[in-house]
Amino acid sequence: MQLSVVILAAGQGKRMNSDLPKVLQPLAGAPLLKHVIGTAHALTPGNIYVVYGHGGAQVQAALAHENVEWILQAEQLGTGHAVMQAMCVIPDDHTVLVLYGDVPLISAHTLAKLVAAAREGALAVLSVTVDDASGYGRILRDAQGGVAAIVEHRDANAEQLRIREVNSGLMAAPAGRLREWLLGLGRDNTQREYFLTDVVAGAVQSGNRVEAIAAANALEVAGVNDKIQLAQVEAGYRRQRAESLMLAGATLADPTRIDVRGDVQVGRDVFIDVNTVLIGKVHLAAGVKVGPNCVIADSQIGAGTEIFANSMLDHAVVAQNCRIGPFARLRPGTVMHAEVHIGNFVEVKNTEIGAGSKANHLTYLGDSQVGKDVNVGAGSITCNYDGKNKWPTFIDDGAFIGSGTMMVAPVRIGAGATTGAGSTITASTPEGKLTLERSKQVTVDTWNRPGKLDEQEKADVIARALKPKG
Repeated sequence: MQLSVVILAAGQGKRMNSDLPKVLQPLAGAPLLKHVIGTAHALTPGNIYVVYGHGGAQVQAALAHENVEWILQAEQLGTGHAVMQAMCVIPDDHTVLVLYGDVPLISAHTLAKLVAAAREGALAVLSVTVDDASGYGRILRDAQGGVAAIVEHRDANAEQLRIREVNSGLMAAPAGRLREWLLGLGRDNTQREYFLTDVVAGAVQSGNRVEAIAAANALEVAGVNDKIQLAQVEAGYRRQRAESLMLAGATLADPTRIDVRGDVQVGRDVFIDVNTVLIGKVHLAAGVKVGPNCVIADSQIGAGTEIFANSMLDHAVVAQNCRIGPFARLRPGTVMHAEVHIGNFVEVKNTEIGAGSKANHLTYLGDSQVGKDVNVGAGSITCNYDGKNKWPTFIDDGAFIGSGTMMVAPVRIGAGATTGAGSTITASTPEGKLTLERSKQVTVDTWNRPGKLDEQEKADVIARALKPKG
């Protein structure tokens, strides 16, 4: 049977106290709903239908790139009513999997079990046993241990409230049978809503098998209704990602103090210190060391490279055995070849740096092509922007850039050339030569250091300075 996934995402999320719709609240830097859609795609379904309502335009705009079909639930009359909206376009010979846009950590492995049971003709519901079942619907079993019904917390009696096996809300079923059970739903409950969980009673009454499949843990089915629950799910997600990195060969200085917000791949013997944030697609090759308080986004880091404390890398490609930081910033378009050193308070943007080159202190390299074995002295800058246009700087192999050199682009520093400290280079320099550009040093013998002025004297000086000339 082909699989159709229905994701319920129409809730308002009043307890969030936020202008952002609940399913757009961020988990690891991405909307809750995006996590659910990603897991659904892992099952290779024929279609994914997202049932939306409150903040629908905002939700659709935020996830416009996702390969899903959007279905409006104009009136929010309960979860059963929401699934009814999607069933209008799902053929009877499909298997339907129902997910929730605010349950982001469900695994594809667990969902595959639900789908398999539904393909064998059962109504498969995902249950979990919890210590505190407050707010959850309880799984009611018959004398033989089969699932008889699900009762919502608000409608449960005292005996039912003691049950600890609860319904997660996630379920799978043959589409034709699910359609029949949905048509039999009523609103005879305190909320006057069509509850999806009531299809269990309909399935039992019609003699169909209902199978409760246990989730691996409560975190998998944790829903997010307020900012406290969002923080709890975020902490659980961080723990999961930290464990996966360690199993892949990384050593984490403190697994509770790493934040993974994307697809991160690590090689053997990677070391990651505390408070590191990894965003987007990040690859850390074998032996990479990341110091504390670093942010790495959408970057590839070569084997043996060390990133020192408080550095930020964004869309950078770094080869093997480089040294970066502390307090370095690599901006998009940075490409570093082997054994490059980028030191403290150095910023690099849209620049390729050849093997063995160094910029160790207080330097900006922007829109540049830097050759091999170049040394860039402290305080040097490629002046790449004239207020309207960006211009390139070329620093050829073996050049030595003296401290405090301003290179006014477009300009080329020839191979093996040297610029004197404090020079402002406005024209290309020849290979292998020393180029200087400095004003003549002058000593003024008659000058005296200013004394401290009173307030009136300071006001007079300011008035004279601001007086128009002529």
